[in-house]
Amino acid sequence: MKIVDYLKETRAELKHVAWPSRKQAIAYTIVVIAISLLTAAYLGAFDYVFTSLLKLII
Repeated sequence: MKIVDYLKETRAELKHVAWPSRKQAIAYTIVVIAISLLTAAYLGAFDYVFTSLLKLII
């Protein structure tokens, strides 16, 4: 019965959560995607530069 109790308590706790509005969720999602793309571009450029430098050395 502990699993059933756990699920009941979890459901009760989820009712107390302050969920973001649809507009906020979309805005946060866009921010996360933008930061992820910028980070990927930065790391890609960093990798390209170091790969090029390593090829020049070798």
